[in-house]
Amino acid sequence: MADFIDKAKHKAEDVSGQAKEGAGRATGDRDLEAEGRGDQASSSLKQAGDKISDAAGKVKDSFKK
Repeated sequence: MADFIDKAKHKAEDVSGQAKEGAGRATGDRDLEAEGRGDQASSSLKQAGDKISDAAGKVKDSFKK
């Protein structure tokens, strides 16, 4: 299962991406804005992987009982 530290890193990447996107939008820096959106997309994929890992762990645990 995905551990707490990985989940926290992935959430931090999302928040950082939001900040970059906002800063890019505020300053008119389209590259920074796009980088922020890319960071958010990457984070979303990682968070989805965390959820899949957690679900697989729960299924595995249900067979142990």
